[in-house]
This record gives sequence, C-alpha cells and structure tokens, in this order.
Amino acid sequence: MSDYVADTEDPQDGFVSWPEFLARTDRAALALVCLAVWLHAADSLIVATMLPAIVGDIGGAELVGWSIALYELGSIVAGAGSALLTMRRGLRMPMSLAAALFAAGCAISAFSPTMPVLLAGRCLQGLGGGGLVSMCFISVGLLFERRDRARALAAVSLLWGVSAFLGPLIGGVFVDYLNWRLGFGFFAAQAVAPALWIALSRAQLSHRVQGDATTFPVTRLALLCLGVLLIAAGGIDVAPLRTTLLVLAGIVLLAAFLLRDARAGVDRLLPNHPLDPRTRTGAALAMLLFMSIATIAILGFGPILMAVIHGVTPLTAGYIIACSSIGWTVTAIVVSGAPERLDPLFIALGMGATALSVPAFAYAVPHGPVWLIAAVAAVEGGGFGLAWTFVMRRGTVGATPEEAQRFAGAMPVIQRLGLALGAAYAGIVANAAGFLTMQTPAEAGAVARAIFLAGFPFAAAGLIAMIGLVRR
Repeated sequence: MSDYVADTEDPQDGFVSWPEFLARTDRAALALVCLAVWLHAADSLIVATMLPAIVGDIGGAELVGWSIALYELGSIVAGAGSALLTMRRGLRMPMSLAAALFAAGCAISAFSPTMPVLLAGRCLQGLGGGGLVSMCFISVGLLFERRDRARALAAVSLLWGVSAFLGPLIGGVFVDYLNWRLGFGFFAAQAVAPALWIALSRAQLSHRVQGDATTFPVTRLALLCLGVLLIAAGGIDVAPLRTTLLVLAGIVLLAAFLLRDARAGVDRLLPNHPLDPRTRTGAALAMLLFMSIATIAILGFGPILMAVIHGVTPLTAGYIIACSSIGWTVTAIVVSGAPERLDPLFIALGMGATALSVPAFAYAVPHGPVWLIAAVAAVEGGGFGLAWTFVMRRGTVGATPEEAQRFAGAMPVIQRLGLALGAAYAGIVANAAGFLTMQTPAEAGAVARAIFLAGFPFAAAGLIAMIGLVRR
C-alpha cells in the first residue's frame, strides 16, 4: 500500500496560533473538511436518539441491530475505496459523490414506509458518510501546509465533540416537537449543499493523491460484507439450528476474507497476521475488534431499553449515549502529549475501564439511576479515548513503513468491523432474550442484562489480546 500523503517539504517548527492558522489557510477547504466530519459524526447519535420513535412508527424491532451493521459495512467499503478513488480522480469528484450518496440515503430513510427500506437508506448513508470522513483525513494532508495540519486536525476533533453534543439535541427536537422523518430530511438538505459546493468549489481539490492505483478489492469486501450480513440474519428469527448455521457460515466467509487478504501481496488491506496476539499489530487489532463487539449494544439497544425501563425521553437517551463520545474526546485531549514510555500504562488503563463498563451496563441499565448509565457511558468512551492514540503508536513499534501504514489504516476498518459484528451479535441475543415481546420494565430489564452480559466474554478476550500489545 503506497503512501497517499507525501511530506516532501521540510518540517517547520514553532507554535502556530489559531489567528495565524486561520489567516493563511484556505477557509473554504477547512469548512468543507469540518462539514464532512459533522455529517458523519452527528448521524449515528441522531439516529440512535430517533430509533425508538422509528420502531414505534414503522416497526422492525427485530432489525434494530441492522441499522448499525449496515451503516458500518457501508463505511468499511467506502473507507477501502476512498484512497483508490482519490488516486484516480483527485478529491473533487469522490467527495462530491460521497456527499450525494449520503443525501440520497437520508432521503430514502425519510420516506421509508418500512424498516427494510430505511435500512437501504442507512447503507447509502454509511457509504457516503464513511467516504466523506476517509477523504477528509486524506485532504488534510493535501490541502494544508505541514505545520498547519495539527491545527486542522484539532478543528476536526473539536467539531467531532460538538457533534456529540448537538446530535442528540437535534434528534430529540425532531422526535419531541416535529417528526423523525424531518430529521433525516434535515441532514439530506445539509448533504446536498456540500455536494454542490465541492463540485463548484475553487478549493484545490483536483490534484491526485500520490500512489499507485491498484485494483479495487471487490471480492474481499464482498466476502466481508456477506459474512456480517449472514451473522446478522441469524437474529431476525432466532431458532437454534437456523441461527447456528447462519452464524457459522458468516464466520467461514470472514475467515475467507482474511485468507484472501493475506494472499493479496502489496494490495493487502490489513497488515501481516492481523489478529495474531503474538505480534503487536495483531494484538492491537484483535483487542480493538473484541472491544468494539463488546461495547456497541448501548448504541443500538440502549435508547429503546431506557425508554421502557426508566421512561426517559429520546433527548435524554441521546445525551446519555453522547456521554461516550464526549468521554472519548476529553480523555484523548488530556493525555495526547504523554511520553511514549507511558503507552503501555495508558493502554491498560483505558482498555481496563472500557472492559469494566460492559458488566457495569448490565447493572446500570436495568436498575438505574439514569445518571449512573450516563457515567458508565462516559467511562466506556473515555477508556477508548485514553488508549486510542497510544495503541496506534505502540502497534507500529518495529514495523516497516508499509506495515505501519497498513496498521494505521486497518485500525478504523477493524473497529467498524467489530461494531458491525457486535450489532449483529447483540441482535441475536436481544431477540432470543425476548426483546420483541417485552412489555414491562422488568421484562426489559431482563433483556438488558442478557444483552450486556453477552458482551463481557468479548471484553475479556480484548483484555487478553491487550497483554500481547503492552508486554515488553
């Protein structure tokens, strides 16, 4: 995999103030980058806030996990294709196309009469939103001087935190005072604007990313997506034999994806031995995969369960979910300047806190109080934020430049794969535990305990994989 962002200029040391950065940067380019991040970051929280109202209106409770799984799969495919498209076409056309796909997905969701139609819209939203974010980070390396990139990324991180705060508020306003369909329409309109803006912008978006244009990994990504979809299908109508066969078939296809990718040579999406806990890169990716599987349930099922058990409004549920993103942002900013010798400590503390949040949710969601659920969500996200930067740094120690780049690119891919698999797995557990028939807070509490306790084995597996990353 070639180096997409070339750093040919000499490093320019010295502090760059915000006024200095804003004075000489291309503000149109900065606005485009920030808007791309806003659309992607706010989308998941807004949909989580609106999900109880959506299910109440068009049904499809058995497909709740699919709303996350399909979005994440779309993001995986878009992330894998973004670098290739920018190498061939530059940034303008692919970014405009991604924004248009996101707008189309929102429009389909807004007019969806049934949950399957809404899920088709969610898949397009994942393709568009995932593509926008991937190309956003590519464009930071292309559109800003080297000494200004830290400020550009800081603006992106700040907007991500703002999205975590405003997303639930916007979703709650549409549910409580307007209509959830208008919420999707609101974001469709926002995506149409940048699609046109990017196409007509004078920002330097036409030059291509450096690197060799390789063949798009259609077969490998098809195996990955189909594997996840088969596992998710096992939860629609839970029956021991049917569900087991579908899950096993999905695992076989995912194994086939890993095998074909390992044989792809220079076109590999993942580093060597991507899930082998005996290597640092493998241990890091295995840890992220298992932790993502273990922690996604609160986003997919938390708002509905909290509404039934505690009677919380969509706005309140959205802000409880947002505590995870806010916790991630705060801890990541606080520890970002730590020296490398502390990497193992912060990784262990962060992943330990995230793992403990899984059984903590199993108690807090059924029993409350509501503030305790919010606190656990902040700990879960804060643990990821505490460890994330240091996982990247620790995982690339001793790696070749090519493998280091593959590892950095694989981190979000593996995380999204874990979120998609976790949503599918949680859907199976939820439907088997009575999610579709629960009526009382006691019944919903039993479902909540089953869902969150089912994630603990994966959290434990993540901690075991972590040992291979932090050991000397």
